[in-house]
Amino acid sequence: MPNLLKMEILQNSKKSLPKTAAILKKGGVVICPTDTVYGFLADATNKKAVDKIYKIKRRPKSKPLPIFVKDLKMARQLAEIDEKQAKILRKFWPGKYTFILKRRKIYSTLNLTAVKNRVLYGVDKNTIAIRIPKHVFLQKLLKKINRPLAQTSVNISAQEPLKSAQAIFKVFGKNKLIGLIIDGGDLKDAKPSKIFNLTKGVLTRTR
Repeated sequence: MPNLLKMEILQNSKKSLPKTAAILKKGGVVICPTDTVYGFLADATNKKAVDKIYKIKRRPKSKPLPIFVKDLKMARQLAEIDEKQAKILRKFWPGKYTFILKRRKIYSTLNLTAVKNRVLYGVDKNTIAIRIPKHVFLQKLLKKINRPLAQTSVNISAQEPLKSAQAIFKVFGKNKLIGLIIDGGDLKDAKPSKIFNLTKGVLTRTR
């Protein structure tokens, strides 16, 4: 597909990984295919980066953003997860399932690259929605950047997720707040992540 847009468009490949990580580390927003739908990604430890997602998507700041993490160890650094909960999470992760958990107030064990003041942005004060995606490119990206990523479906808030590169280009192609699009092709059969509340140790479907 010819690149007629100002923003850069790269194919979903190993060669795109360094550029994607570099943009995220500098506070940029990336559009990337996932194991569900296309998603906006930003460094969850960077307030300006997370604010860009809200602005691009026209999403109310009262609505928290889910977080991608690279593994269960990182999830435990951000959320309170006991052994019973961990056993449940291992059955579903990596995968298309997002779990709402109690958020750690103080990340005393947090040891993530470039996390200043141990603060996450775009998340609820008491809970946090976390997922480990089952997507090769995303898994490699999360390992490379070693930071939690704020994420949400690519669409204007309250509208249906955009599932093709063409649809994304049409709506967001001229948005200067987006640093890069990873073109993963048409995800016409993709569905958003299923969300479960696990704060009390029992699975409760919320979406």
